[in-house]
Amino acid sequence: MKRSEINHIKTQAQAFIQSFGVVLPPFADWSPEKMRSPVAETIRSRGLGWDITDYAQGRFDELGLFLFTLRNGEAQDLKSGRGMLYAEKLLISKDNQLSPMHRHIIKAEDIINRGGGDLVLEIHASDPNGGVDRDNPVTVPSDACPVTLQPGEHLRLKPGQSVTLMPGIWHAFRAERGDCLIGEVSTVNDDRTDNVFEKPIPRFSKVEEDTEPDFLLVSDY
Repeated sequence: MKRSEINHIKTQAQAFIQSFGVVLPPFADWSPEKMRSPVAETIRSRGLGWDITDYAQGRFDELGLFLFTLRNGEAQDLKSGRGMLYAEKLLISKDNQLSPMHRHIIKAEDIINRGGGDLVLEIHASDPNGGVDRDNPVTVPSDACPVTLQPGEHLRLKPGQSVTLMPGIWHAFRAERGDCLIGEVSTVNDDRTDNVFEKPIPRFSKVEEDTEPDFLLVSDY
């Protein structure tokens, strides 16, 4: 992705988030210089802030995702079983933009439609080898009620609805009928190590520096 494109997507995303009455934390507007300074050490170490990815495929409108990490604990918190064991993100899935099939090794997450279009998910259990099981039904909690999806059946979340995905549950999603603001509440999140994609693709974009950054991505840290 070009840095100029990333700058533009961030401006659009921030306006979209604000249209729902959501106010981002102060560090959302920090300059690259301030984000590199000692005051931002915890923000950088925990991967907080802006994350815009096309999975290095160069087709952001078709295959991509916008994320903003609001809060996140440390991996050692999970190991000790005490402390900040949670994370929270805001995501935007553009209309008909795919976030590809993947699962997590450690992270359990609630994915919540916070507003806009519908959020449509393809969900599968793992087979005995850890791959995608497309031959059997899968049951997941949606707003604390079990929902069983048959092979090939999609889960459609309207604004206000959510789904809980445990480690090992494969999922891909896209917005339909308009861009969708998504909330994610999860256990501690490490996007560098905890994502397993069905088709091997990078989690972060390759950035072409065609202009100066207006802000830093978490992958710039």
